[in-house]
Amino acid sequence: MGNHIPIIWTKYGIVPAEAYTGLGEDAPFHDHDAMFDEMKSYLNHIKENCFWQEETVINTIKSILNYHLGEPPVTVDVNGKNMTPIEYFKKVVKINFDDYIDVLSLFEKPYNEFVVYPVPDNWWKSSDYYNVPLDTFMMIIKKAVRDGYSLAIGGDVSEPGYYSYSEVAMVPTFDIPSDYIDENARQLRFSNKATTDDHGIHIVGYMYKNDQDWYLIKDSGSGSRNGPNKGYYFYHEDYIKLKMMDFLVHKDALKGIIEF
Repeated sequence: MGNHIPIIWTKYGIVPAEAYTGLGEDAPFHDHDAMFDEMKSYLNHIKENCFWQEETVINTIKSILNYHLGEPPVTVDVNGKNMTPIEYFKKVVKINFDDYIDVLSLFEKPYNEFVVYPVPDNWWKSSDYYNVPLDTFMMIIKKAVRDGYSLAIGGDVSEPGYYSYSEVAMVPTFDIPSDYIDENARQLRFSNKATTDDHGIHIVGYMYKNDQDWYLIKDSGSGSRNGPNKGYYFYHEDYIKLKMMDFLVHKDALKGIIEF
């Protein structure tokens, strides 16, 4: 989900990628399976034994992260100047997150107001999601990408129409025909958990073909390396309409559609 980025960056800052790769020694790419398994095993042990000592648990999780990813730098060098991650965020990155909004389309929530997105990843119960009708949701995406904006978008990537080797995501007709994709179909799949909040990806472009949009997706997941264009997919507009639940975008992209 997109709105955890403003919270984390504002609180902890950020550093250039080359200053902290998170790769182990001689590792050609990220593989976090062992790290996740170790953390999950430890936390299950804590839960099973009712042994919750917050400082101890946090320090242990930090040590696991540091072992697998390397310890994050306290400062970074930027053109000869030493900066903390917070200073780098404020002085170099200079993103004003007040200019961004997370847009949600969920039938079970009231439209045209800020709501809580009821998924496990929203563990802090953020109510900063502006809920809109599905037609408005899709209208914003179509307009934003044509106006040169990118969007951080999140939803379900565990579907039969998702095929990494061909770099495509689409809705097969045995699931639901295109003409029947609406707010009810979307809500049904969210309510019965066929749609879940699996993954966050990045819309960086589009292709208009046969009167339909295909969105160019930048993805950090390992499956995105299975095709010839490493790190990219094309998502059909129906897939986004049915299976993608929210997106983070600059507020200027909403002009003419929603005014704040």
